[in-house]
Amino acid sequence: MSEFKPLPDLPPPPNTVGAIGWLRTNLFSNWLNTILTLIAIYYIGQAIFWFVDWGIINASFSGSTKDDCPLNAEGEKLGACWVFINARFDQFIYGFYPDSEIWRINLMLGIFTLCIAGLVIEGTPKKNWLAVFTLFIFPIIAFYLLHGGRFGLDTVDTHKWGGFTLTLVLAVVGIVASLPIGILLALGRRSEMPIIRSISIVYIEFWRGVPLITVLFMASVMLPLFMTAGTETDKLARALIGIIMFQSAYMAEVVRGGLQAIPKGQYEAAQALGLSYWKMMGLIVLPQALKLMIPGIVNTFIALFKDTSLVLIIGLFDLLAIMQSAITDPNWPRVSVEGYLFVAFMFWAFCFGMSRYSQALERKLNTSYR
Repeated sequence: MSEFKPLPDLPPPPNTVGAIGWLRTNLFSNWLNTILTLIAIYYIGQAIFWFVDWGIINASFSGSTKDDCPLNAEGEKLGACWVFINARFDQFIYGFYPDSEIWRINLMLGIFTLCIAGLVIEGTPKKNWLAVFTLFIFPIIAFYLLHGGRFGLDTVDTHKWGGFTLTLVLAVVGIVASLPIGILLALGRRSEMPIIRSISIVYIEFWRGVPLITVLFMASVMLPLFMTAGTETDKLARALIGIIMFQSAYMAEVVRGGLQAIPKGQYEAAQALGLSYWKMMGLIVLPQALKLMIPGIVNTFIALFKDTSLVLIIGLFDLLAIMQSAITDPNWPRVSVEGYLFVAFMFWAFCFGMSRYSQALERKLNTSYR
């Protein structure tokens, strides 16, 4: 009797693997999905065709005045007038900062970019020291570069700060300051000491119960009423205080959710080792909880980054406020679409970058077994 030899495995059908297989599985799996896919392709194609025709083919890119954007016979623009963005770009980025001192903002942004890149890139030497520099030393350097008044730098008052620079200042300071405060509030809310727990609960529930626009009004108008006569507080500082207090309450709830996800056995094991409360939290609980909280933390950061545009109501001109004032200039008629698209792209780019980095961080710190 001849020995039985199994036949080799046949390859899968070509229409079930690769791009064709993905399309069949996700977009054309049945007649309803096929119809919805075709409708979506039609409308997406129309939008792409309009934008390419309006924003690229018939658009104007070079020049410095509205006359560089050609009009048709009816007096309407043939395409997008990106000349407007080019002509006002410095104002959108630097606000009303003196032209002769813009190098200070560029230097500050350059140092900040290098610090972030060093922290993100794998294999950066002395990363712990770089983190200490970024958190504690760089803010002092950035303040004196932006504000001046020391080391031979001219003073530039905060009412001249604006544009995307102000947006970054509000977002970065709010993000960096709200995280540690939120962690302390979350620990306080879970504390076994009634006074600490009650204070934390009242703080969190109060600030989560009012909208940010109300907080900014209160910080700008009411905060000076509680200060001694003759004391003046900078408007930007008041806005930052309001944003930090508001955002730390939301951050506290994100952190509390992460702490609740840690099994009770981790607490008991740390106590069995004789660790103090702060060592247990700093060495055992928080490192595990913060890993679980990455999506919630980044989501809160993204929301804060977009909410910085609300400072317009208290007279601070961030990127959106600068854009809204620019499109009302009679020298640049009918450029609102270009302006808002530029603002949307700037916000989207930074928010998308934070989202992608958080996903990469999640994959790097993922220790679960699937």
